[in-house]
Amino acid sequence: MPKNYNQIKAMLAITRASLKATFRSPQSIFFSLFFPIVLIWIFGSLGGNGVSTVDVAYEKSGDTTSLLYRDLVRLPQLHFIDTGKKNMEDELKKGRITAILNVTPPADSGAYRIGMRTSTASQRDLGILVPILKSLTARIDDSLHPARSSFATISQTVSYSDRPYGLIDFFLPGMIGFSLIGSAVFGIAFLFYSLRETLVLKRMYSTPVSRGYIILGESIAKVIFQLMTVVVLVVFGHYFYDFHLAHGWLTFINMMVLSFLALLVFMGFGFLISGVSRNQNVIPIYANLFMFPQYFLSGTFFSKSALPAFLQPIIKLLPLTALNDAMRKVAFEGASLGSCWQEILTLTVWGVLVYIVTARVFRWE
Repeated sequence: MPKNYNQIKAMLAITRASLKATFRSPQSIFFSLFFPIVLIWIFGSLGGNGVSTVDVAYEKSGDTTSLLYRDLVRLPQLHFIDTGKKNMEDELKKGRITAILNVTPPADSGAYRIGMRTSTASQRDLGILVPILKSLTARIDDSLHPARSSFATISQTVSYSDRPYGLIDFFLPGMIGFSLIGSAVFGIAFLFYSLRETLVLKRMYSTPVSRGYIILGESIAKVIFQLMTVVVLVVFGHYFYDFHLAHGWLTFINMMVLSFLALLVFMGFGFLISGVSRNQNVIPIYANLFMFPQYFLSGTFFSKSALPAFLQPIIKLLPLTALNDAMRKVAFEGASLGSCWQEILTLTVWGVLVYIVTARVFRWE
């Protein structure tokens, strides 16, 4: 190897070539950028809530002995949060739950009341919750008091300075995760498998460029491309559908940091799949085995609370769950990266593990 050979220049040349090839690939543009934008446009235009259950809490001092309460907690459309583990007032203020409910026993009028405390940040699912409560009281009225109405549903809104939590605030972070995991895993897996099978990787290794710089050059190109798609998705959501950036540019930078960390983790799985795949046909199978369960378990398209309780501990450990949760905390709640330490730790642990395994199975030939 020539003494004056510049590894950095060689790496940057590989990066530029790989980046050009990525921009010329219709598949990369479609799945990383166009497809997520179309989904954002569809759900943003619908303006619905996109959830099948509503997260609520129950007042600690509320009546728990009545028929109304027993029927209330049995409703499959309502997911009651454990009030002993979280600050419910804070959860309400941040829009993580729709309302705090309270059943007041009958007074002289013989009528129960369902008290409902909400915040301006938790209005997204209110249009679902109120009809659910009205349907419940009507059903009890019809069976017990057909001649008169015995129940009344009231709404007490708590005035906070938070803006309403819209569908786009839930959906766009999920689309960023959807784009990152799909492009990183498929892009890296197919790229390095193809380079190895066509002997390009072997020829590159025979040049003065060291192995590490070859991998770095290709990886940096993928990172640049994917971070550019994140920028486009955030700008599109913010200016067209009022996606909320709690602290403006600071929030945007925090989202980019999270995207970068997640990319490193997901690319590790791409390297792993390319190393264990013996032919090109099994790459989609391995990739989808890793990605598809996370699409539906990690809160990408709908709330995780709609899933069974026994799955929740598993869901919390998934890397895409960590990214989605951290993105939503940072974007809407204005949380700092430090307050997302659990999600960052989850991603970091996955990253360390996958690269340890990848180092053992990655092949140059």
